[in-house]
Amino acid sequence: MPREKAAAIASLRALLKPRSIAVIGASRRQGTIGNKLFHNILHQEFNGVVYPVNPNAEVVASVKAYPSVLDIPGEVDLAVVIVPAEIAQQVVEQCGRKGVRGIVVISAGFAESGAEGIDRQERLLEIARSYGMRLVGPNCMGIINTNPQVNMNATFSSIFPPAGNIALGTQSGALGLAILEYARSLNIGLSTFVSLGNRADVSSNDLLQYWEEDSATDVILLYLESFGNPRKFARIARSITPTKPIVAVKSGRTTAGSRAAASHTGAMATAEVASEALFTQAGIIRVDTLEELFDVANLLSHQPIPSGRRVAILTNGGGPGILTADACVTRGLELPALSDKTLSELKDFLPRRASLNNPIDMTAEATAEEYSRALKLLAQDDRIDIVIVIFIPPILTQPEAIAGSIRELAPQFRQRGKTLVASFMGWRGASTELGSAGGHVPCFIFPEDTAVVLAKACEYSEWLKRPKGIIPEIGGVDKKKAEQLVKSALERSAARPLWLDTTSVIGLLSSYGIRVVQSKSAATAREAEKAAEELGFPVAVKLLSSTITHKTEVGGVILDLSSQREVEHAFSQIREHLVSIGREDEMQGVTVQEMISGGIEVIVGVTQDPSLGPLILFGLGGIYTELFKDITFRIHPLTDVDAREMVRSVKAYQLLEGWRGAKPCDTEALEELLLRVSAMVEDLPQIAELDLNPVKVLERNNGYVVVDARVMLS
Repeated sequence: MPREKAAAIASLRALLKPRSIAVIGASRRQGTIGNKLFHNILHQEFNGVVYPVNPNAEVVASVKAYPSVLDIPGEVDLAVVIVPAEIAQQVVEQCGRKGVRGIVVISAGFAESGAEGIDRQERLLEIARSYGMRLVGPNCMGIINTNPQVNMNATFSSIFPPAGNIALGTQSGALGLAILEYARSLNIGLSTFVSLGNRADVSSNDLLQYWEEDSATDVILLYLESFGNPRKFARIARSITPTKPIVAVKSGRTTAGSRAAASHTGAMATAEVASEALFTQAGIIRVDTLEELFDVANLLSHQPIPSGRRVAILTNGGGPGILTADACVTRGLELPALSDKTLSELKDFLPRRASLNNPIDMTAEATAEEYSRALKLLAQDDRIDIVIVIFIPPILTQPEAIAGSIRELAPQFRQRGKTLVASFMGWRGASTELGSAGGHVPCFIFPEDTAVVLAKACEYSEWLKRPKGIIPEIGGVDKKKAEQLVKSALERSAARPLWLDTTSVIGLLSSYGIRVVQSKSAATAREAEKAAEELGFPVAVKLLSSTITHKTEVGGVILDLSSQREVEHAFSQIREHLVSIGREDEMQGVTVQEMISGGIEVIVGVTQDPSLGPLILFGLGGIYTELFKDITFRIHPLTDVDAREMVRSVKAYQLLEGWRGAKPCDTEALEELLLRVSAMVEDLPQIAELDLNPVKVLERNNGYVVVDARVMLS
């Protein structure tokens, strides 16, 4: 693995740090991409040699042109290809023969354009790989490196962002133009920018490995439309996020599941929840908009990561302070009381009408000196982790003076590990004024926006502090028995997928030490009566069907039966209801179970994601599972920390801990159940879907009981 990583990083150097560039398709015609891109390289004073390639021109922009890359006298590290897709293969072949090490194909007309384009792109990649060349694109806008030793703008965007410590990769070329413009408007500096396009070869995974080792990059930004290799992406990202934050926007949140699911778990496991699980476990900061992407990056690249959630708000206007306080509390931030020392010293210089509660409203007459003195006190207050400074430009006070006070005090906050952000309402010049080296303070037009960004940063801070966890050894497992049970079931039936019968499900779960309610299957009313007698009353009678998931919706669950007569009547009642709705053929009998009273109902499930593999579900169970969707997913395998976090991440956890005087439930046993399910999935890859719903979690030290379970094999 280290050797593979080192090779990937080395192969990208020709792309991001070339000593020479050939622009194949450089044009003399104004308004063309070939003209614009070549001029951008020259205008930015690329720190290397650039060769225009154009068989129909002797000179491009006062630089001698060459008919083909093979005619260039010197070595070529990077070739930027801007020719029609139909001749791109020929050009890339020539690059290979020339010894070019990296190619950026700007041209469109490949996989994004249909079957013919897909074939064309596959051939392009085949040629590149045969010569050991790395390929960015096709259908991309190019790459930028702001390092003064490189100074490369190999894109068709005239915007060259200021140098900085933020790396940015995007799959969308069209968005790339807007992204560069927005970054410059905010005075946000980039180290490198890569437009990936169709990702025929170089992907976000390659860039992550490169940026991990890049000393010029401290924060990584990604705009993703899809994952190339999600498992590899998660593995690489998880190794990077402890030292460099990764902030990502991923489109496609509203994409529905790609198949009709036959279980609760499968129905709720959309592509979106799978992505969310990946980001959560890898420690990636996920944001919803491009604006948030840059706002979070601006904070992380210039301010200490928040050490806690305790916020102080300093303002010269009460209304914005209150709005910001509401936004902070809504997002889980805290507004503690200030220390007695801070309050006492604030009283010494602020007017009586000033409000010294948190938020601190210094009134509209607040001067730059008063801002400075108040900020010094907040920097020293041990009850505060974060300070939000709000300034509404009044008539008398100049915003430049306030910005100067904030900028001068920023190093004191940094020295104490405190996070400082500002909001200058209605003044667009604040970002520039507060953007000086060593004293950079992120500035927002609307103060409520600070809460969104700070909450994201706090979540990342907490992820960094969490123990990494281990995948524990699970005792009490009979793996051979479980494997034989699955093998026998698959041999007995040719149906795929195959739902296990009740006896097999109980046997499988029991093999992994999972406690299941005592149950018996019955094909007839008489068999149901006998099963109830053997189990002991009271019992529950439930529809047995491999095709009906929601039994309660078809009258298929009847509880608390105390006699054989009631059991017989329940069997008939279930059958008659199915007859009335024309689904009697789907009834295979009933399951008779002992009644389990008390406990909180939860769900534990497994489904297979096409890209990420097994996803494990936990949440509120019973008949309301899909109504409230109080659930969370994680990617298999689970660590002990994953299991603990899953149980605590849903709202139903309050019920498990004892709501309104109720006794707390056995959450430790529940965590163990999740780990046992994860171990079972690891050993038995044939499990396609699994629903344990409901699982009744009993009082502390009494464990849990799986009341209903379904397992599907593939």
